[in-house]
Amino acid sequence: MATLRSFGAGAAVARAALAWIRRDQHAGALERTNFHGRTVTLAGGPALALGATTAAALGAGSGRLAAAAVTAGAVSGAVGLYDDIVGNRPEQKAAKGFAGHLGALREGRVTSGLVKIAGVGAAGLVAGALIGSDRPSRAGRAADVLLGAGVIAGMANLVNLLDLRPGRAIKAGAVIGAPLAVGRRGGIAAGTLGASAALLPDDLGEEIMLGDSGANALGALLGVALVARSGPAGRLAALAVLGALTAASEKVSFTKVIQDTPWLRAVDELGRRPPQA
Repeated sequence: MATLRSFGAGAAVARAALAWIRRDQHAGALERTNFHGRTVTLAGGPALALGATTAAALGAGSGRLAAAAVTAGAVSGAVGLYDDIVGNRPEQKAAKGFAGHLGALREGRVTSGLVKIAGVGAAGLVAGALIGSDRPSRAGRAADVLLGAGVIAGMANLVNLLDLRPGRAIKAGAVIGAPLAVGRRGGIAAGTLGASAALLPDDLGEEIMLGDSGANALGALLGVALVARSGPAGRLAALAVLGALTAASEKVSFTKVIQDTPWLRAVDELGRRPPQA
């Protein structure tokens, strides 16, 4: 029952937030052109971040876990929104990837992408510390915090890497989050999934896009849910998988892999608006 309440709260807050943001007088600044050439709004990003963070905190079950969810979701969503807005400026677009942001920093320029990377990393570290560890030694606890931070930041990055087509990031989030929403401490994932599910029709219909704000918040909160339910071995395994996928993304296009794999392509295109519509 608590899991269902978290799911419902996430859905309700996300829908209300989306309506509120789209009515704002500055909402036009969030309009972008997607890969089909259609005009969509980035309002889905902050709406998802707000709904998912609120519901994850309500379903966390303890003060420390709630604080971890708020830290990861709110900060990741905020720095993602900053990059969505500022990163669209011509002088910011030249820096691509982590190497590009570091290169700009060496030239004395702090890019919005670097702000996002630093913000998500810091949020992951604080959230990891709030979740804590059961290990008795100081070194063991420190290692667990670092592993947790890596999982949270890595999950935020992975979901963001997948957010290249309508609905793809939310579908991936559902696959990752569904097992985490069952049983003890399932409220964090359930609230996150509720918010994303409520926005999925608009995402698939190419009315909104998540952008860095929504994708980073979605991933970070799923990372919190995973860390909260796993020990050192689980965190290490998750970090290894996330690291491998992130490294692979530098060499291989996830979109191409999906397009070349029939069953992945079918799932990816499920519910999506036809190109000619």
